[in-house]
Amino acid sequence: MLKNITQKFSKTEWSWIFQDWANSVYSLMITTAIFPIFYKSVTDAAGISSSDSTAYLGYANSVATILIGLLAPLLGTIADFPRVRKPLFTVGTMLGIVAVFSMMFTSNSGWLTLLVLYCVSAIGFGMANIFYDGSLMDVTSRNRLDQVSSAGFGFGYIGSVIPFLIFMVFQLGGFFDARTTVNIGFLLTAMWWFVFTIPYWKNVEQTTYSVKEGNLLASTWRSITNTLSEIKQYKHISLFLIAYFFYIDGVGTIIKMATSVGTDIGLSADELIVMLLIVQIVAFPCTIIYGLLAKKFGTRSMLFVGISTYMIICIIALGLETYNDFLVLAILVGTAQGGIQSLSRSYFGQMIPGKNTNQFFGFYNIFGKFSSVLGTTALGIVAQLTDDSLKGVFALIVQFLIGAVLLYLAKPPVQEQLV
Repeated sequence: MLKNITQKFSKTEWSWIFQDWANSVYSLMITTAIFPIFYKSVTDAAGISSSDSTAYLGYANSVATILIGLLAPLLGTIADFPRVRKPLFTVGTMLGIVAVFSMMFTSNSGWLTLLVLYCVSAIGFGMANIFYDGSLMDVTSRNRLDQVSSAGFGFGYIGSVIPFLIFMVFQLGGFFDARTTVNIGFLLTAMWWFVFTIPYWKNVEQTTYSVKEGNLLASTWRSITNTLSEIKQYKHISLFLIAYFFYIDGVGTIIKMATSVGTDIGLSADELIVMLLIVQIVAFPCTIIYGLLAKKFGTRSMLFVGISTYMIICIIALGLETYNDFLVLAILVGTAQGGIQSLSRSYFGQMIPGKNTNQFFGFYNIFGKFSSVLGTTALGIVAQLTDDSLKGVFALIVQFLIGAVLLYLAKPPVQEQLV
């Protein structure tokens, strides 16, 4: 089946897919694995309690997402000017890579410096993804959006697992001291991200754009207000964006905070690394399957499946006690994580008009980014108030419920019906 899937993509589509292969290493190695584990060891050494350090990480995620969220519509609008999408993508990508590389040179007590570099890397990653998401419309046709978007997320899991396995060899083999092993992880992440972005730089060109008149700032502001007015005219698009805001909140919060929560309940670094590997292994085929099932049952239907899975995850989280309990949760996360993200992106791409795609994706990203603020901040507050991170995870179920209701209400008009 995999062979049949891979033969269907053009060179340009493959180059776009490989950018997911390249940047997904950041999501796994920095957002989810190496950084949170190392950060926890640094804060422990500094005498900071586990609940406080988890809260501080949540707040750092909130700061980064607020900044990129505020910039998202502006950057998305600017990227619809001819010949600017790739340069701005490059700025974001290199900002993230350099910040990750710089983490190698922080001191073992510099937890605040680590958080600052993490924020900078997250801003670069988020900025690059605004232009990456928008360029989906540059590489494929509308009837292939689900397939290409799902393949990007699916192969992204494989692309992140390979350097993660290399890191695991050093981590579990004990060849070097803990700090050297962490630095190897940071170096692997930066190098992998850079090298596998090269196909995107070489082969993906901006083919969708709008001709702008006047100076850049005036034209950008005019485009933002025009796009906002246009979005308001499409009730189903507006409702979908609000639904996305709520349900992707839980997804993003679980991705960003899972390792920190696992540490709080007593899981070792080795146990967390194995658990994260399982998520990646499960996620690859499940993301591809989501794309195939969307073609048969409809993208919207599969989004409801993903939301329902995460609601179950929130309920199970309350009873987490052992490593085996966490493994069950990790498998469930893996079944839905890539599918709900990839189909949200492609479903939105199917909804929006053919013009000004990056402007629309700019608003798509701002809703996604600001939702991470809500979840990580809420989890941090609940963790500090109750001294129990798991209750913060359970609280996310409210957002999934709201997201599901709004997604149901966001059904397109009959003449624009999406399956």
